[in-house]
Amino acid sequence: MRVGLNVANFAVPGGPARLGAELVRVARRAEAVGFDSFLVWDHFFWDASPVGPGVTDRAMIEAFTTLGFIAGVTSKIRIGTLVASATYRHPGVLIKQVTTLDLLSGGRAIFGVGAGWFEEEHRALGIRFPTAGERLERLEETVQIALQMWADEGKYDQAKPFRGKHYRLDRTLNVPQTLQRPHPPILIGGGGEQKTLRLVAQYGDACNLHGRLPPDQLAHKLAVLRGHCERLGRPYEAIEKTLYGRLHVTRDGRGGTMSAPQAIAYCRTLAGLGFDTLFLVDDTFNIYDPGVLDLWATDLLPAIHRIPVAGR
Repeated sequence: MRVGLNVANFAVPGGPARLGAELVRVARRAEAVGFDSFLVWDHFFWDASPVGPGVTDRAMIEAFTTLGFIAGVTSKIRIGTLVASATYRHPGVLIKQVTTLDLLSGGRAIFGVGAGWFEEEHRALGIRFPTAGERLERLEETVQIALQMWADEGKYDQAKPFRGKHYRLDRTLNVPQTLQRPHPPILIGGGGEQKTLRLVAQYGDACNLHGRLPPDQLAHKLAVLRGHCERLGRPYEAIEKTLYGRLHVTRDGRGGTMSAPQAIAYCRTLAGLGFDTLFLVDDTFNIYDPGVLDLWATDLLPAIHRIPVAGR
């Protein structure tokens, strides 16, 4: 089983002037100890809803600028968004950003994308917040545009138009193309059973579900995904199953935290359900404490990487 690190905490010791240096240190250490990926949220405000009410003024920085910076100070770890909101950027611009990230990172980009949901953030910054149905339609068109742009042959006069309900592109030219061929993995976030998991089955290389769901509900979501795959003629095994999880692990497991054995047992449960990857979200612990990654390096990652995933 694989483990990725999702960094959402940008309130670093020493304040904003230290942010760049601290991110470099964390990213390089995460790569060195064996995390498989380094991901960031795509937000402009810090969403406090998982741990408290509403929006806060806690630090948050722009995703693709951050990932380009991380690409330049690492060499192996996969990098991407968990997940980019399809509502924040025009799809043509978004796909060009992901393409550039893949090129400049040496083929390490993950295109994590979702329909968007953070209404307060949209309204505060003057970004239109469509209905849930329209957001899902825009997500589907965004993925369709990505696939068309990444299939482009690189000739201006041969680039095809895209005509959707919400987006119209005269030419989906994309030069140069991504290093990963046919394209960077498309990870679609969300567990909506009628629309989102159908989009995963139809277009995605990976799904991403929320770790707050208990095992029986996670198993149900995967069964729904399997059903969509069967109806569309897509191999269920072709899709990477990922989970977004908050595991605050300490050596003694006290004070509402997990011990290393408890965290490993949790990962065994996930792998038994068929999850390939756990994305560890850092918004409930201090990622800038060197002891955190040291603990994962010695007590967790080696054991988790040995856990076989059901169906693989």
